[in-house]
Amino acid sequence: MSVTRDMVATWRGPRAVMDKLLSMGHREDRALAFLMGGCALNFLATWPYAVRVEEMTGVSSREQITGALFLWVFIAPLFFYALAAVSHLVAKALGGKGSFYTARVALFWSILATAPIALFYGLLRGFNGDVAATNIIGGLWGLSFLFIWVKSLIEAEKDV
Repeated sequence: MSVTRDMVATWRGPRAVMDKLLSMGHREDRALAFLMGGCALNFLATWPYAVRVEEMTGVSSREQITGALFLWVFIAPLFFYALAAVSHLVAKALGGKGSFYTARVALFWSILATAPIALFYGLLRGFNGDVAATNIIGGLWGLSFLFIWVKSLIEAEKDV
């Protein structure tokens, strides 16, 4: 199945998709591709708001986009690797049987699977600014990410 189909299927059954991804074998390059794809899409989601801020305040969108690029391409991947390691250690303390690799796949896939909502949220911020409806979508994005990540992590840490 293609990545986009797996992303859609994740919204219906995150554990089934995670089981499928983990059954493909230990492939660190696949996990890294999930992370870099998710970070790239989240970086793109910042562009509309950067343009809005430039039009409203005169602050160069180029500076904002450069900052977002640095954040999403250099800092966020390091943070997510550390977060995946911590989540595995917590899961292991609670009886998880997975590995650091399975915890990374669970987190990185969750980032990629929820990236379409991040793009939608970024588009709304660009058009509407930080109004209540936009913030609701942002909250839904955060909650959906947490839901998919927890379900994926449960599957990744189950008895192998």
